[in-house]
Amino acid sequence: ANLIFIASLLLGTTITISSNHWITAWMGLEINTLAILPLISKSHHPRAIEAATKYFLTQAAASALVLFSSMTNAWSTGQWDITQLTHPTSCLILTSAVAMKLGLVPFHFWFPEVLQGSPLTTGLLLSTLMKLPPITLLYMTSPSLNPALLTTLAILSAALGGWMGLNQTQIRKILAFSSISHLGWMAIIIIYNPKLTLLNFYLYTMMTAAVFLTLNTIKVLK
Repeated sequence: ANLIFIASLLLGTTITISSNHWITAWMGLEINTLAILPLISKSHHPRAIEAATKYFLTQAAASALVLFSSMTNAWSTGQWDITQLTHPTSCLILTSAVAMKLGLVPFHFWFPEVLQGSPLTTGLLLSTLMKLPPITLLYMTSPSLNPALLTTLAILSAALGGWMGLNQTQIRKILAFSSISHLGWMAIIIIYNPKLTLLNFYLYTMMTAAVFLTLNTIKVLK
């Protein structure tokens, strides 16, 4: 069963990354969300179920906003191409939707909770693979994003991620806030140099994978 979920995750990610049409991108995001839910709630612990519910609600809201922004754009411009997002309201809504999917401040509240309720290997997937489709959407729409909003969210994320990470005693929550902080830096670079953001993301993925797999090997349970 795990194999099916992992395959669906990779499929969803691939669909979003390779799509030019907003509907296919949205579909990939939805497949992703549905595939990771069983992996979060695998242990059947009440905390894991709570984490899965929080994750589902947040991602569903963000996906609805993605769809709404692309429909608004299609309504005013008459086309569904991802790279042609020109309507100002659409740009604003999309920036917020992707920020919610990534867990940028002030949409970050779900992420530490979900990570704390998931197994370490699922936590690794949540912190790396699940961040790739939203980052790709940001990359593809970077010329038309709302720079003021994105910069504000990015600065807040970098600051709050570091600051709130200091107040934690649980290792997965510290990792979650570290992730929020990293994503803040990526979001602020994407306006100026999108390729640099992708490089940053690859480095972040390697570092995060190293940390999570090490903790998994030494069976850290906090």
